[in-house]
Amino acid sequence: MEEKFSDYDLKQIEEKGISIVRIEKQLHFFKNGMSKINLLRSATKNDGIWVLSGEEKEDYIVIFNAKSHFFDIQKFVPASGAASRMFQFLLEFLNEYDYKNETINAFINRKKSSELSVFLIGLKNFPFYQDLKNKTLLIYPEYYSNNRDVKDYLLIKTLLSEEHFDFANKPKGILPFHKKENLIVSPVEEHLREALFYKTDAKKAKIHFTISEVHLEGFKKIINQENTVEVSFSYQQGYTDTLAVNEDNTPFRNEDGTLLFRPGGHGALIENLNQLNADIVFVKNIDNVSQNHFNEILSYKKLLGGILISIQEKVFEFLNYLEKETLKKEQLDKIIAFANAKLNANLSADFDKYKKSYQSEILFKILNRPIRVCGMVKNEGEPGGGPFWIKQENGAISLQIIESSQVDFNNEKQIEIFNNSTHFNPVDLVCGIKNFKGKKFNLLEYVDENMGFIVKKNRNGKPLKAYELPGLWNGSMAFWNTIFVEVPLLTFNPVKTVNDLLKPAHQPENE
Repeated sequence: MEEKFSDYDLKQIEEKGISIVRIEKQLHFFKNGMSKINLLRSATKNDGIWVLSGEEKEDYIVIFNAKSHFFDIQKFVPASGAASRMFQFLLEFLNEYDYKNETINAFINRKKSSELSVFLIGLKNFPFYQDLKNKTLLIYPEYYSNNRDVKDYLLIKTLLSEEHFDFANKPKGILPFHKKENLIVSPVEEHLREALFYKTDAKKAKIHFTISEVHLEGFKKIINQENTVEVSFSYQQGYTDTLAVNEDNTPFRNEDGTLLFRPGGHGALIENLNQLNADIVFVKNIDNVSQNHFNEILSYKKLLGGILISIQEKVFEFLNYLEKETLKKEQLDKIIAFANAKLNANLSADFDKYKKSYQSEILFKILNRPIRVCGMVKNEGEPGGGPFWIKQENGAISLQIIESSQVDFNNEKQIEIFNNSTHFNPVDLVCGIKNFKGKKFNLLEYVDENMGFIVKKNRNGKPLKAYELPGLWNGSMAFWNTIFVEVPLLTFNPVKTVNDLLKPAHQPENE
């Protein structure tokens, strides 16, 4: 091991449950960098992305409705993130604005903050407005003045102050997102409602949230009011944290000399997903909920589920054949055609030259993997990943969800391919995580560790580099069988800033 760690360092590493091998690998990535992805082309209609007719959609929905009760289905929702980014522009406003010496309009003009202007114009349309106003009236007598700037400032202060609403330090999942008649509804409640589409008379719907342990009681307070859904929780494991380094790639140390470890990003959640014992798992981000279009959104959930069930049935049928029998050429050709057409296996014509026994072996390995069916929406400029055909380091061509940070922006051809992407990943997928014998895959075996990220951060004003694990729906699922399906934009309603709650998807339809 190149890096010399003290006995105390080694004890700290051991206490976190991290192996020295993993630490060495992270240091290797820091020193040598992460390989950029080799984009071949963007996935498009009928070239990596299924675009279905109305009749085809109905057929898959019928399949889901008819067969879903045969499966143990669970919903998996990453929900540990704090809402600090939602309110970042308001936090900056409080830090910089002196309401006694400056009007808010003057501040907006000085800072050119359109976000703050939008927030103030739409203030009364936020679901938390009335409670916020009542609380502010109670604690700040100044609110009774006729000065609009003072009122707006005090409302924002109450919203974010730790002793009052403290919204920026709470997880998104428990914040008020929607107002329905006289009810204020959180993302957790919307996800519980959405999960009901696969419940049966015999069993409850099941949903699993990954959260920060410190916020468990906040989630339980909401969920305890709901008894029609079976809810479970897990936390990001400490052993998935990653070592931080200085700019010269030496370990970054805290003021007391201890090593600094940081959360490994959402890629760490492959460990949590791997602990589930369901047959089928729907994955969706905590903030991607909608006040409206509920039935349409559910129909596309069923569409993705129906595709998975249909594909999985065929895969299992072929795997049983491949395991038990010596297949004839016609049978092998049928499986090859299926693998190419439905699972994007990219088996060339040369494959036909190999012996049947070798063909069977390769086909078995291709088919015997976890399956993910991912919804894709048309690209309208949202930041984030998209669907691409890539060439992996072993020479294999595959479909992947690629983030901008994985792309070589010093290469004009790669830039052109990335910018010409027609679709965007809304993180709306359904996963088959058991094999044809009903045993759960070890999902950790299907991670491409070379698809992690190195990011620049700082701590107490000091620059550092951090390593983030391959993303949950990126490198952590790199070696899964992948199907991309076009779904409408109405299924994608994220809340990245508080102002997104003013969009039609999050406002009552009759207002």
